[in-house]
Amino acid sequence: MMRRLLLILTLLTPLLPAIGHQPVLAQESDAATTVEPKLPPPPYEPRLLRLAEIIGSIQYLRNLCNSEGEPGWRESMQALLDSETVGEPDRREQLTAGYNRGFRAFASVYTTCTASALVAEERYRREAATLITEIVARYGN
Repeated sequence: MMRRLLLILTLLTPLLPAIGHQPVLAQESDAATTVEPKLPPPPYEPRLLRLAEIIGSIQYLRNLCNSEGEPGWRESMQALLDSETVGEPDRREQLTAGYNRGFRAFASVYTTCTASALVAEERYRREAATLITEIVARYGN
């Protein structure tokens, strides 16, 4: 599982400078999903939750300020969810909720692209890059 996370985080890194818009992620409920015994969350869980929230924020801001968007972003976020939360619907729900919270937080504040929206997007991209670097450096094998 850690190798998949590292792969997904590595794939996300090039997207950080140009993260685009995609709709808010839907929370999935699939009765056929195999549920494994509840495991403790990995030690990087707080960082991953923060990263999901930041990504939701960046995605909203990039869409607001860039009408073209980047279609590959949503697939990368979905791949992160799919690889990191297999058999753990609670974690999937938490990561999805973090992403949606970040998206909605800026949607409630910004309705047009402003200079402060651009500054916020840049700061969040830097924080996301730092989180990715920390997760890979500290928890990667």
